[in-house]
Amino acid sequence: MTGHSTNLKAADIRAKLGHPIIDADGHMIEVIPIFLEYLKKVGGPSAVDDYKAWEQARGSAWYTSTLQQRLKRRLERIPFWMVPSRNTADRAACMLPRLMRSRLDDLGIDMAILYPTVGLLGMFMTSDDLRRSVVRAMNMMNADVYGSYLDRLTPVALIPTFTPEEAIDELDFVVKELHMKAVVIHGGVTRMLPPADQVSRFKTNIYLDYLAMDSVFDYDLVWQKCQDLGVAVTTHTGCQSMPNRLSPTSFVFNHLGHFAQQHEGQCKAFVLGGVTKRFPKLNIAFMEGGVGWASALYNQMFEHWEKRNAEALHTNLNPALLDTERLRALISSHGDDLHRVKLEEIVSGKGDFWRDRWQETAHDIDEYARSGIKSKRDIYERFVPNFFFGCEADDRMVPIAFDQRLNRQRAKLKAMFSSDIGHWDVIDAEGVVPEAYEFLERGLIDPEDFRSFMFDNAVLLHGGMNQDFFRGTPVEAAASKRLAQQQQVD
Repeated sequence: MTGHSTNLKAADIRAKLGHPIIDADGHMIEVIPIFLEYLKKVGGPSAVDDYKAWEQARGSAWYTSTLQQRLKRRLERIPFWMVPSRNTADRAACMLPRLMRSRLDDLGIDMAILYPTVGLLGMFMTSDDLRRSVVRAMNMMNADVYGSYLDRLTPVALIPTFTPEEAIDELDFVVKELHMKAVVIHGGVTRMLPPADQVSRFKTNIYLDYLAMDSVFDYDLVWQKCQDLGVAVTTHTGCQSMPNRLSPTSFVFNHLGHFAQQHEGQCKAFVLGGVTKRFPKLNIAFMEGGVGWASALYNQMFEHWEKRNAEALHTNLNPALLDTERLRALISSHGDDLHRVKLEEIVSGKGDFWRDRWQETAHDIDEYARSGIKSKRDIYERFVPNFFFGCEADDRMVPIAFDQRLNRQRAKLKAMFSSDIGHWDVIDAEGVVPEAYEFLERGLIDPEDFRSFMFDNAVLLHGGMNQDFFRGTPVEAAASKRLAQQQQVD
């Protein structure tokens, strides 16, 4: 978020709207000295030492290497200067919930849902004991620090997902004991394989487990737990350190599009793995990646299904359909000498890369069986009702979400206003709502879609799982009305 052209201030915009504004994805900046006290309580002094060692190790290799060493070892240019500095009030507000709450009216925001910052990294830790201690300590700290300001600020709890068991354990703890209402999962676990089981032609021993498809664990247990506890599944996971994002010199190269790339993989897994079929009422949100990737994926799913559903494959692409006599005649009449000398080998399929060497089974051919997709409308039903997409105010792809001329089945994807206040891309927190307002001011979306973007979709995401999510907040009445309207539609 770099600036805006409207002359209206955030508070003025909010005053002229007929609906509240919910920030679906702001950020807290954790006060590490306070966090370390909680970590000491949870894991003891050794956990504090291990955390400090982990933190130091994150940057030491890059900063202590020469450019030549960085290039040779493909040492990733790690993130730097990631939080506000020039605007001290913005920096402090993300650290001090009392200050943030006092500024919300000036920001034009009625209620803010706040995600951790450093805490998100804690879910990636490969040490089981340290990861679970860090996550537990962060959740306990944020429940305490924000406990007096829940009328307008909702802290999001961290849920690690290396195994379903640890996810379920933390879900029970944060909801039942800490009474937290919103959670974020680690959406793509990096798994390691023995060298003998290296993956694909790239000969790597790592792969991303998107939890919803082809996993070594049964994460349906987690989705069921979220549904039972009444919490939406949100993911704020990126893929900045993957092999295609290891520039030793450019954080910008590594960062651009990494949330979208990660979310696309997990979204595909939720659909093709059948999670949205088995859990049709489970709300799932992909934060900070925008919605452009989602519109592209949604529409591409139709294009793939049209040509690669089981019936279409058998009708058009089964190798048995090839008319070998017709092929023989065409080679004879139109082939060059190079083709004619190999006529019999070509017709027989001997050495033909594109002719199946293996016998396919009906089970393996139907790749849509798990998803239950049997028609184009099924694609809509497995995608549109379940998914929500966090979009920053300067994301020019937001109007695509609501463009029924473009999206198949005249779909409107559920984009949500997500400020990212607290991070480097928000230079001035008071400019975020005005920048989003430009979509309406410039006629890129209409007032109904703007309301959906700024309010309704955040209500549907969380209130659709927990009718009491907004109780005691300034948006309670408006949220209850919107949820009642949705119940009539459903």
